[in-house]
Amino acid sequence: MKIFDSLSQKKVELKIPKNKLLEIFVCGPTVYDYSHIGHARTYITFDAFVKYLRSRKIKVFYLQNITDVDDKIINRAKENNENPFNLAMRFKAEYLKDMKILGVNSVNKYARATMYMKEIEKQITNLIRKGFAYQTKNGVYFEVKKFGDYGKLSKQNLSELRAGYRIEPDPEKKDSLDFALWKKTEVNSDLKTAKKLIIAKNGEPAWKSPWGWGRPGWHIEDTAITEKYFGPQYDIHGGGNDLKFPHHESEIAQQEAASGKKPLVKIWMHTGFLLVNGEKMSKSLHNFITIRDFLKNNSPELLRIMVLQNHYRSPFNYTKDSMAQSKALLNSIGEFLEKLRFIAKSSKANTPASGKKSVRLLAEKIKKGNERFEQALNDDFNTPKAFSAIMGLISETQPAIWNFSPKEALILEKFILNQLKLFEIRPKSTKIPANIAKLAKNREKYRSNKQFVQSDELRRKIEMLGYIIEDTTFGTFIRKS
Repeated sequence: MKIFDSLSQKKVELKIPKNKLLEIFVCGPTVYDYSHIGHARTYITFDAFVKYLRSRKIKVFYLQNITDVDDKIINRAKENNENPFNLAMRFKAEYLKDMKILGVNSVNKYARATMYMKEIEKQITNLIRKGFAYQTKNGVYFEVKKFGDYGKLSKQNLSELRAGYRIEPDPEKKDSLDFALWKKTEVNSDLKTAKKLIIAKNGEPAWKSPWGWGRPGWHIEDTAITEKYFGPQYDIHGGGNDLKFPHHESEIAQQEAASGKKPLVKIWMHTGFLLVNGEKMSKSLHNFITIRDFLKNNSPELLRIMVLQNHYRSPFNYTKDSMAQSKALLNSIGEFLEKLRFIAKSSKANTPASGKKSVRLLAEKIKKGNERFEQALNDDFNTPKAFSAIMGLISETQPAIWNFSPKEALILEKFILNQLKLFEIRPKSTKIPANIAKLAKNREKYRSNKQFVQSDELRRKIEMLGYIIEDTTFGTFIRKS
């Protein structure tokens, strides 16, 4: 299997470690609001990726952090007049609820940043001792000039950046690009005797540290967590393309400076940007779509198939047309599986028998379809090509479907369902309402008696109610229009 590494800009072989787990870390959400479909794009992708690896008998430990202390959380809590910890816990629960509905269930460990203060303090202490970090009256900063490789992932020109980059202003900083490892905060005098954790008078959560009361910077949270579980080096780091700079760049600097070991990870995987009608998603443009807003009128399978029909590194443009295409694909797969299920359950005396030659020919088609499916996923996890392999098999077998025996139908249904299972796409069986089933039964009586006018009238009535009838050697097949 080869994966495109964002650092080297090349496809590299995924080497499976012997006698240990393949270690994957993906940046999780900052929990201050409901998650949106951009988040879903990344987490669905890595969920499918990990499930595919596990289907190949590769043992994976999938770690994801949850940023539960951050400026965004603090600012939103102030707006709501709410305790920042309560707000973070509330939206963490909402995030996990969304992931459960979407079938994102491959993560081994969700690590909340606030549970790793001991590890954060240890890493900052190490960076100060090694001369990569320094203190000011406002906090502790990483000295970017001391790390010669800063910018290697995002391919940024640091000289050009310095003129306009002011994300963390502090007149005592040595360089405008130096980023915070620890942010000091002013504490009420009557709380200075507290042992560990307080809410400061400015509404910020604050922990006691060797550098005074304060809280960690965003970047140090992730490297402290990954070092805790994986050590200073591991296999794959994933996340959205927008995190390359400064977040992932800073992670590399922190961990490689602290440990003296390179590289931090063997492969960097980044998902492409999500656009809505060709524009960046934002609340000001009124095109901001949360996961739960999407799910009000659509199925989780539809969002998953929309995401996975796009290669993970490519931009994903969410439009009405792309949604319609994904619905059509999902319906097409669902209809085909319904027919196979209908044949497999058939007990009619005139159903075809499973001839050895026929079963062998089907097995050969399935084998070729599976080879195309695996080749696609082994080539930089190309899910659009993998779907093409599934649809190719369906197109190839569709014309002869009513000549299948129940055994052949069962074999093909099981194979397609197993492939879709890797993507957590499970088309539901359509339950035919009692009134439709009764009309179909009456129509069959008319047909048996050669009363075709009455039979055709009932067909039209059934179609007007949103169902389609197909007369087959196995009996009457009914599906939702």
